[in-house]
Amino acid sequence: MFHPAPAPVPRARVADMAVYVPDGRLTNADLAAMVETSDEWIVQRTGIRERSIAANDQFASDLCLEAVRRLRERVGSLDRVDVVIAATSTADYVFPSLAAQIQFGAGLKHAGAFDVGAACAGFPYAINIASAMVVSGQAREVLVVGGEVMTKALDYTDRSTCILFGDGAGAALVVPANERSYIERSTYGCDGEGGKYLYRTSIRHDIAGHEDDTGLLRQSGSDVYKWAVRRISESILEMLAAANLTASDVDWFVPHSANLRIVEALCTRTGIPRERTLTSIETYGNTSTASIPLALMPALDDGRVKRGDRILMYGFGGGLVHAGTLLRW
Repeated sequence: MFHPAPAPVPRARVADMAVYVPDGRLTNADLAAMVETSDEWIVQRTGIRERSIAANDQFASDLCLEAVRRLRERVGSLDRVDVVIAATSTADYVFPSLAAQIQFGAGLKHAGAFDVGAACAGFPYAINIASAMVVSGQAREVLVVGGEVMTKALDYTDRSTCILFGDGAGAALVVPANERSYIERSTYGCDGEGGKYLYRTSIRHDIAGHEDDTGLLRQSGSDVYKWAVRRISESILEMLAAANLTASDVDWFVPHSANLRIVEALCTRTGIPRERTLTSIETYGNTSTASIPLALMPALDDGRVKRGDRILMYGFGGGLVHAGTLLRW
């Protein structure tokens, strides 16, 4: 796995975040009326009690633009944004990109725009790329947005996948660092052979001997679970060791909220206490690229996360790809 060296001074930091979830709710009871399942079965296996769901006429661009609007209210201005990076697996179109729609909708006339396709690892991938652009001088500020309408890409006859996912968006502004707030380290990884365990087909309908022309999400849950528990815990420990840190140095752990049982296993294997771990899956479901900002935002708003706290964000998903961001808030 590739471990980029710590960025030279000047560094970058995450200045602030904002999130948005649609008003629609899909409860376990709602799903039990659609497929053979129950609230008890879902909670025991995933920790999910309900999830957010976009309206028929709401798409990823709508959710993302609302998150950006809220971010602009928090930071005051986005006039120095030179690049928009959008992370998504459920863009409105193949092209124009989701980032291009956000650039236009947010009125960022002079900003460049591109999408990152890293599934549920998209948010830390995009943050890391944004950090590199700011540090290298390619951009003054970068707007990072992760947004999904996963519920529009599900097979509601497949209880192994339709119970998991929800919709939402998060936005972050990456700017030059200061002495107290900065991105310490980034890491990236991929186990491409496992792509057959979690995929959505597109122009090509076959993958590893499987044929599927629906374009809907397919997952081998047990294989993804085993990979995530083993590989991601290893990668987290490798990342901390490379930074001469241990689990006790992490103030807040924000893993991708894929499944509460995976999160619990990661905490056990890495030694990061569950009480210092932030998740969003219980009320929002697995929102893919939006799950990390949705988990972090409540702790920012209620003051649990303070400036200077060390935060470890780690995303993982289809590809099978993963990425981590270690930062001082």
